[in-house]
Formats: sequence, C-alpha cells, structure tokens
Amino acid sequence: MATDKYYIPEHGSPWPVVASVGLFTTAFGAAEFIHQSFNPDSYPGAWGKFVFMAGLAILLVTVTLWWRDTIRESVGGLHNRVLGGSYRQGMMWFIFSEVMFFGAFFGALFYTRWLIVPWLGGAGNNAMTHELLWPNFQSMWPLVMTPDGRATQAMEAWGLPALNTAVLLTSSVTLTIGHHALIEGKRGRLIFFQFLTVLLGISFLSLQAVEYHHAYTEMGLTLHAGIYGSLFFMLTGFHGAHVTIGTIFLIITLTRVIRGHFSADNCFAWEASAWYWHFVDVVWLFLFVCVYWL
Repeated sequence: MATDKYYIPEHGSPWPVVASVGLFTTAFGAAEFIHQSFNPDSYPGAWGKFVFMAGLAILLVTVTLWWRDTIRESVGGLHNRVLGGSYRQGMMWFIFSEVMFFGAFFGALFYTRWLIVPWLGGAGNNAMTHELLWPNFQSMWPLVMTPDGRATQAMEAWGLPALNTAVLLTSSVTLTIGHHALIEGKRGRLIFFQFLTVLLGISFLSLQAVEYHHAYTEMGLTLHAGIYGSLFFMLTGFHGAHVTIGTIFLIITLTRVIRGHFSADNCFAWEASAWYWHFVDVVWLFLFVCVYWL
C-alpha cells in the first residue's frame, strides 16, 4: 500500500537504462542517416536509417512497457501524494521544455521576418548590399519570391487553417467538460466528451494532411520553397507531430477511463494528457496568428 515515501520497485526497473540505449541509438542513427543522405557516394550501404529505425523501435517498446508497469503500480495503490507531486513537477518541466522548443522556432520566424528580409531589401544602411547582391529582391512577407528567383504561394489563413483552429478550440472545450465530469464522478459523460476530443484531434490531423497535399501539388509550397516554405513546414509539422502524440495520449487515458482506473483523487495521468492537449492548442493559436494570419 502507498505510504508517505517514494515507491521503488522491489527488483529495480530496467526501463531507464533501456530508454537511454534507445535514445542514444536513435540520435546516432539519425545523425548518420542525415550525413549519409548528403554523401551517398561515400556511404553506399546507407545503414544509418536502419540504426535510426532500430532506436525508434527500442523507444516504442520501452515506453509501452514502462507505462504498463506504472499503470499497474497506480491501480495497485502504490502511488501516493509525494509521488504525485513529483509527477506533476516533472510534467510541468516537460511542458516548459516544449515551450522553449517552439520558442526557438518562433524566434527563427521573427528574426527572418523582421530583420533578415528587410535587410536583404535594403532597409537601414544596407541599400548598397541590396543593389549589389539582390537588386531584384522585394522585401515582403510571406516571402513568395526568394532571392534566387524561385516563386511559391502563401497559405491563406481563412480556409483549412481557420477550420482547424475551430476544431482545436472545440477540442479544448470538450476536454474541459470531460475534466469536470471526472471530478464529479460521471464516467459516462467523461467517456463521451473525451471520445469526442479524440475524434477532433484525428480530424485536425486529417485536415492538415489535406492542407499539405494542396500546398505541395497546387501551390508550389514545399520544404524547398525558400525560407518561407522551410519555416512553414517546420512550425506546422512539429505542431502536427505534437498533436499526434497528444491524440495517442488521450486514446490511452480514454482506455483507462473505460476500465475504471481514474477517480477524482487519483487521476494524474489523465490530467497530464489534458495539460499537454491544452498546451498544443495554445501553440496552434500562436501559429495561426503568426504563420497564417499576419
């Protein structure tokens, strides 16, 4: 039973060590994969991608089994208030690290838009640079014409992006309703609204896939379409990856809700999934305003 001390598995846990091996294998494989992709003649075997995929497989198995053990400990009454406080601190620091992650990419966007593009256009004391290096460059944003003459189109804000914004905002509302249902012990109501949130998350990802297909096939907006295309797909793509993770997180906690694992006093895992989902929604609002609208 739970005490006021941390719970420590009787025979220890192998997952921290296995996760470290998986992370190292993934990082090493990814570095080699990228290096070999740019130097195919020097690495005809192209083994980096297989190491990368092996590392991902190790991480997937590790996360699955580690979560399984943690769920068993929670359901078995081995978690307590002290451990719950540590879990909450860990989740808050994790979300903070994600804020810094996206902050770096937004910083790249702002630096490019308000400093680099005006500089290339001859702003300030750079008229000579503009005339000598890029005389045909037009200082505008979105940068639909790159300095080397490649053209693309900007993604409009009031089509699929606006619809996806409504989808994510609605999902935050349904999840909040589900949270109140959890606190009040109304499991049927919780299951319904969390299932609706999962459907909204899948809908967002589906609409984003349609948007990407439209950008590539009809607009010429690709990863190779200059810095605007790179920033667009970097920001929206990483956000889409986080929505995917958040949707999986919600599916797992929904399964646990159906199995009766949570109560108003023991629901950290559910709350963690909700925190993460609301964070993803807030990031999208900044994306919609800064990438699509302005």
